[in-house]
Amino acid sequence: MPVRVFITQGTTADCTQADRLIEGLDADYLLADRGYDDSNTIIEQARGQGMETVIPSKKNRTAQRSYDKELYKLQHLVENAFLHLKRWRGIATRYAKNTASFLAAVQIRCITLWANISWLHYLG
Repeated sequence: MPVRVFITQGTTADCTQADRLIEGLDADYLLADRGYDDSNTIIEQARGQGMETVIPSKKNRTAQRSYDKELYKLQHLVENAFLHLKRWRGIATRYAKNTASFLAAVQIRCITLWANISWLHYLG
């Protein structure tokens, strides 16, 4: 489930914001796709925060890093969260006229995702 959201320009690469996203988070693992293997800074920061990184190496990396392939299978849950967010047309098309409105729409959708999961957990 989403825990932190940053709104950037449309042309900003996701991997450039990873350090801001994980800063101060308390987690055992950092799961990310190959796109976050651009530099070692994300991996070093995650390890400095006590996280084990589960990021497969890009094919063109000279020294391939090992990672837990079974744990990496859970990475699809991250993609599912984005799919849930994009089900709202206003988010998928970035329909809002300003950043504050768009951020509010994303936050409302995240609240509904959290509420649905909490309600399902409550029901058992």
